[in-house]
Amino acid sequence: MGDKDEFYIGYVDSVGKNTRKSIKVFVLGALGTLILGAFLFGFFQRPASNSSFDFDTATKVSGVYHEMPYPMLRVALEKDVHKNILLLGFGKFGANPYLKDICKKEGTLEGMQLTIEGNLIYYNGKTLLQIDDSQKISLTNSSKKNPISKEALGKKILEGEIVDPKCYFGVMKPGYGKIHRSCASLCISGGIPPVLVTSDENAISDYFLLTDLKGNPLHKDILPYIGQPSQLQGEVEKLEDWHVLRIDVTEIEKLNKESSIY
Repeated sequence: MGDKDEFYIGYVDSVGKNTRKSIKVFVLGALGTLILGAFLFGFFQRPASNSSFDFDTATKVSGVYHEMPYPMLRVALEKDVHKNILLLGFGKFGANPYLKDICKKEGTLEGMQLTIEGNLIYYNGKTLLQIDDSQKISLTNSSKKNPISKEALGKKILEGEIVDPKCYFGVMKPGYGKIHRSCASLCISGGIPPVLVTSDENAISDYFLLTDLKGNPLHKDILPYIGQPSQLQGEVEKLEDWHVLRIDVTEIEKLNKESSIY
């Protein structure tokens, strides 16, 4: 048997010259493939957003409660400067189930001062608060405050994608891909408000809470359009640091484009 016809038995023979060479080539090739694969995987990944989710840190936030039409807490940052924090429930649910107990005692909470302990989510100038226990909501002042100011901006035609703000703004980081599109559908059907994400020519994003034409919440009717590049038209209102877009869901036009989010 020639040198090229080595037959190696591990528990009997020593490793032959050709076998050693073959093993070295295989190991070096596998290592090179692994390094190249890791580089390509990292190169084609989207950069993580600068969002934040304080999952393991509970924060008490006090402000004036209002629904426009989704639950929010209007917090005073300084004189005549406010931030409206969008309230969400734990998991894939809205905040309403956690607010119903205190609503039973007090009736409508609109305009009342509440203190809520929860987990903050913030991204790109927007702040959200996750509530995981109704016992962490307390009424600090029952006197009614002035309602939030609205500014009508007229009818607009906007292009963008509908997302659920909880995952997109920071809970899933980054909340991209087809799996997250399915997750967004579950979140919005569970009561989390739908948000339209738009971008201008300078890649600056803006966010619009979506309602029906009467200003009522939208959930299940909007599900077929989540994560689909679409054109929406309706009346826009500015609620301090948020925009609201009132739409007729049947007039949403899907665009022949690939999703830049999902």
